[in-house]
Amino acid sequence: MLEIDAITKRYGDFVALREMSFDVRPGELFGFVGSNGAGKTTTMRIALGVLSSDGGEVRWESKPITLETRRHIGYMPEERGLYPRMKVAEQLVYLARLHGMSASAAQRSVETWTERLGVASRRDDEVQKLSLGNQQRVQLAAALVHDPSILVLDEPFSGLDPVAVDVMSQVLREKADEGVPVVFSSHQLELVERLCDRVGIVRSGQMVETGTVDELRAGGTAGLSVHAPRAPHGWADGLPGVKVKEYGETTELELLNGADDQLVLKAALATGPVHEFARRRPSLTELFRNVVTEEVPA
Repeated sequence: MLEIDAITKRYGDFVALREMSFDVRPGELFGFVGSNGAGKTTTMRIALGVLSSDGGEVRWESKPITLETRRHIGYMPEERGLYPRMKVAEQLVYLARLHGMSASAAQRSVETWTERLGVASRRDDEVQKLSLGNQQRVQLAAALVHDPSILVLDEPFSGLDPVAVDVMSQVLREKADEGVPVVFSSHQLELVERLCDRVGIVRSGQMVETGTVDELRAGGTAGLSVHAPRAPHGWADGLPGVKVKEYGETTELELLNGADDQLVLKAALATGPVHEFARRRPSLTELFRNVVTEEVPA
């Protein structure tokens, strides 16, 4: 298990991380989400040893991360960390050798991952000649080529077309199924909701919500979806304890402070037929929006 335990990082008077804590379990896909500047990349860089922390500890299998441990981590930075004028295969073999693989094992692994990620035909091309999407595929191959025990990926889906997103999603799921802890950050919350076993939402350098998507949604504010085709605009305005959003003939209501859904139903029926009246839980996107806009405690 990868453990991030009370990590703190300061830059002068600015506190980038405030006792950041979470864990990523073997065989788990953990989605690490937050606004720009929330502390996701800083956390990942500390886990990799690129940055030092001012407090706290990063552990793997209950032991502090060491240089040897880091050789077994597959890291994909948000900013592409490839040598632009180096050929794809040459570069991947070089990176695999740096992680301790033999020349023959590195070559076999490069062939496997470039085939798997759809860039086998570009092995002899310089990285700078590839599209941004293909550069992203090569960057993922660089994180996987040495058969890592941990995967830490910063915005791995950025710039990918839908087909490439599907391929990368399948690869990450397969690695998790092999027992590898996988943590990745992403702003594509619908993808995180679909793919991840657990999600952590970070705000202002602190982990503020952690759990499965179902657990997070269950803890969110309940809502109603009401389809009343004859209801006039604003029919639900003024109902106690609700926030209202209208989308044509459908009205979405957020129920606050134990608001009475039967009063809502009564008001809807007063406008005419009601074709749908359903309880709903917030999506991860809605939860994220609510969490990151809350006032940060002093």
